[in-house]
Amino acid sequence: MSMTVVDTPGHGHHGHDPNQQHHFASMAQQFDSAKIGMWLFLATEILLFGGLFVGYGIMQGQHAEAFKSAHHHLDKRLGFLNTVVLLVSSWTMVMAVYSASVNKRKATVILLIITLLCAGTFMVVKYFEYSHKIHDGLLPGKYFSYKGPHLERERMFFSFYFMMTGLHGIHVLLGMVAISWLIFRANRGDFSSSWYTPVDLVGLYWHLVDLIWIYLFPLLYLIQ
Repeated sequence: MSMTVVDTPGHGHHGHDPNQQHHFASMAQQFDSAKIGMWLFLATEILLFGGLFVGYGIMQGQHAEAFKSAHHHLDKRLGFLNTVVLLVSSWTMVMAVYSASVNKRKATVILLIITLLCAGTFMVVKYFEYSHKIHDGLLPGKYFSYKGPHLERERMFFSFYFMMTGLHGIHVLLGMVAISWLIFRANRGDFSSSWYTPVDLVGLYWHLVDLIWIYLFPLLYLIQ
């Protein structure tokens, strides 16, 4: 008596991709599920920063002169530099995803390293900005101790400044950890045209980090 074996996709048949999890019928389904999950996560991040943007907008509306006066303590040149750095990093991340998708291992590694260096540059610039604020006593809330002329509600501006840029900075650091992990795996040859999901997902996260700064820069540095 003969037995017909039904070949079930994704369950150990010959040629099965080792990167495919057993509970997915195909690599395409696994990729789509992972991407939807990342978009949902990014939506929660938008809600998080969105609440801060709304709070900032309300306070700025109530204390417009104080906020306008306070923003003059920020260095527009450094803010612009960081904007350019993150825009470059966004482009290199796009190209890294593309390189991974077409089996260009060396290019993927190089582009990810450039992205990481851009992120590091952003944090170094932010360190100098923070150092200057701390030295001058331009700190949030009750820690505000600036001795020069200022309006009372300027301390409110710096509360939002440190809260929003600090939270964004934490996201940049987390992105640097994720990109470092990608560099290690890409150099090991883990990614190919058939599976580069981690590169794509970290890329989405990194674009959101860049986008948030695109909003923060004019909001904080270019108040009119």
